[in-house]
Amino acid sequence: MNYLTQEKLLIVGAGGMIGSNMVQSVLMLGLTPNICLYDIFEPGVHGVADEMAHCAFPGANITWTTDPKEAFTGAQYIISSGGAPRKEGMTREDLLKGNCQIAAQFGDFIKQYCPAVKHVVVIFNPADVTALTALIHSGLKPNQLTSLAALDSTRLQQQLAMEFGVQQDKVTGAHTYGGHGEQMAVFASQVKIDGKPLADFKLSAERWEEIKHNTIQGGSNIIKLRGRSSFQSPAYQAVKMIEGAMGGEPFTLPAGCFVDCGGFKKVMMAMPTTIDKTGVHFTAPEGTAEEMAALQASYEHLCKMRDELVTLNIIPAVENWKEMNANL
Repeated sequence: MNYLTQEKLLIVGAGGMIGSNMVQSVLMLGLTPNICLYDIFEPGVHGVADEMAHCAFPGANITWTTDPKEAFTGAQYIISSGGAPRKEGMTREDLLKGNCQIAAQFGDFIKQYCPAVKHVVVIFNPADVTALTALIHSGLKPNQLTSLAALDSTRLQQQLAMEFGVQQDKVTGAHTYGGHGEQMAVFASQVKIDGKPLADFKLSAERWEEIKHNTIQGGSNIIKLRGRSSFQSPAYQAVKMIEGAMGGEPFTLPAGCFVDCGGFKKVMMAMPTTIDKTGVHFTAPEGTAEEMAALQASYEHLCKMRDELVTLNIIPAVENWKEMNANL
């Protein structure tokens, strides 16, 4: 089998459902045969490694460990789902303290064991601030680390496809920006349904509000339906993000990235992005006055969560970030 690269990919939290799905997706897409599975739960990560061996992917070189030094050393790419999952009745923000402490240690491991890593994708919630925490602690450049935000856009795309009875990939420009949480900004002005602007379809304001609500609650609905948080969709989208960073097909759905320009200062937030072999690149969102106001509100919510991390002593005060990460 021809693989995109031979470089080491580390999957953190590999003993969980997201992690195990990521391993399988990486091998099915032919990204790299050299995958290290890391988790603090030995039976889980051991079991995933055995299952992947039973799949018998040609050329696969799967290792597993509970030792962070062994796991992180030599890693060129990393995807981390290594946080606590969301349970029914919880918001992503409810996970803030515990998962950001995990993210701080994750960033410290990067700085200590693999400072030459090329790209890192953080997908455990609340992803905007876990990724920011990891970035500050890791010492990486902002274009080297991204967070998962694409599911909000694919959920909006699904809602619109169902509304108009078209195949999902016929809905384009259905994007959400800002935070990956209850405060996301849902944009409609760039949407096209089979090539036609959404405005041409005379969608009522009430129905649009219902579609927005269903999009924002898409993750919660999965928990209600399946009794557990999403795992297949975040695994696949995270792997597609790392594929772009490895030099494969560029990833063009919105991703969370470090923003410190325009009206947005020192936060991780979803923007119009492209992830390719040179890292993540973003442009400013374009929308109506109402959409931009929603984006501003989402940004302000992200600032509050960021400042809470300072209060909890998980990250330094903003003006002191350079002491921990010279690239910020």
